[in-house]
Amino acid sequence: MADLQRTVDELAARLDRPLLLEDRVQRVVAYSEQYGTMDDIRRDSILRRHSTPEVRQWVRSAGIHDAPGPLRVPAAPHLSLLPRVCVPVRHDAGLLGYLWFIDSGPAMSDEQIAEAAAAAPALALALFHESLATGLASHRELEAVTGLLLGEPDSARQLIEAGAFPQAQPVTVLVARPLSDEPDEALRLALEQGLLTLRRRLSGHHPLHLVRFDHAVLLTAGGPVAADELHAAMSIPVVVGIGRARPALAEAAGSYTEARHAAEVAARVPELGRSVEWARLGVYRMLTHLPHHELHPGLAELLADDQHLPLLETLETYLDLAGSAVATSRALRLHRTSLYYRLQRLEELARTDLKDGGERLALHLSLKLARLSGRYRPRDARPGP
Repeated sequence: MADLQRTVDELAARLDRPLLLEDRVQRVVAYSEQYGTMDDIRRDSILRRHSTPEVRQWVRSAGIHDAPGPLRVPAAPHLSLLPRVCVPVRHDAGLLGYLWFIDSGPAMSDEQIAEAAAAAPALALALFHESLATGLASHRELEAVTGLLLGEPDSARQLIEAGAFPQAQPVTVLVARPLSDEPDEALRLALEQGLLTLRRRLSGHHPLHLVRFDHAVLLTAGGPVAADELHAAMSIPVVVGIGRARPALAEAAGSYTEARHAAEVAARVPELGRSVEWARLGVYRMLTHLPHHELHPGLAELLADDQHLPLLETLETYLDLAGSAVATSRALRLHRTSLYYRLQRLEELARTDLKDGGERLALHLSLKLARLSGRYRPRDARPGP
């Protein structure tokens, strides 16, 4: 409820106009500080937490239930009701409530109404949160899931006792990470909306979720949910990491760590696909635990200069194909003589010897580590213009 009240107060401050928020059956949920022009209807609504049947009938006759966006509700002198602006609050096409402004002293401008409408999605999320948890207030669910992912043992017990998750089923964690490298409030909102929509579809899996500044977390009971479900629910492009199932909710932190690492790898290595399971990461599963700055010294110098990118791409392909010149020439559509020239040139610049197995291993691992850190981005893995 604190998030809901804060959103209401911030919007009222931006518009310099008091407001009142009702749920879908027109019970008062939150309101800002009241000042300026006010009628008895507003005062009674705040004191009684709901309006009278006559007022509800009047505003409903104005079309608030079916309105796709903001609308003006005329005054009703016989009810001592001043004119209102109503902004329906919806989530995933479902009506969750109404945002009310008194439309006089002075009347609201078109710009103010547009700003109020733009705030409706955030209010919808907050309202939806309030109705999500079964027997557990949404803020307590948020705290419990946060503690669970930090490995706090009491958090699992709280969620199970509240009926939010079954006791005897395994848990799998999925992490969705936006492709953008600069998280902002709009991305966080999109992640939240996607997960809330998905929770309604996956009620049989007893889903729980958490949104952090740069990724979203989904926990499901029973068998793992297909990553395509998560992609379909999101309005923004994401990569999805999938952790291994754990036998009990109390062990979810381990699956979360794996899912987060898998999502990070998927973001850095696009050829792995937009959904990556931790169990299928191969060498990257090990590399996620290594410091990304510990690279082959000669390779680190080449990575610092973009003109050497073709040499690095050639080297990676050559090492990926187990040092086969025939396979590398075919993969790169490069004449064998040109391939040998590139490899020789790379040996000189990196002060290495590709006939040395230890050197090949160090170079190969360094290239993969450089991918994870973002220092090495092959041209075929870079986003288009």
